[in-house]
Amino acid sequence: MAAEAQRITIGLAGPQVLDLRVTDEAYKGLRNALEGGTPGWHTIPTQDSEVYVDLSKVVYVSLASQEHRVGF
Repeated sequence: MAAEAQRITIGLAGPQVLDLRVTDEAYKGLRNALEGGTPGWHTIPTQDSEVYVDLSKVVYVSLASQEHRVGF
């Protein structure tokens, strides 16, 4: 991926969580698919591979803050 990656967390039905590093374009594509009510599977390109997610199982998507903190 040429573009800078950001970290997202996808919560799935059940106790499953995916932590991925994706481009802004990939994040927006996932958001559009979820907001549009598109049923079925969605391909998410990541830094290392492609991840296929069943959109009907997605409970939440969290975009990590760009701010990095060091502290107690």
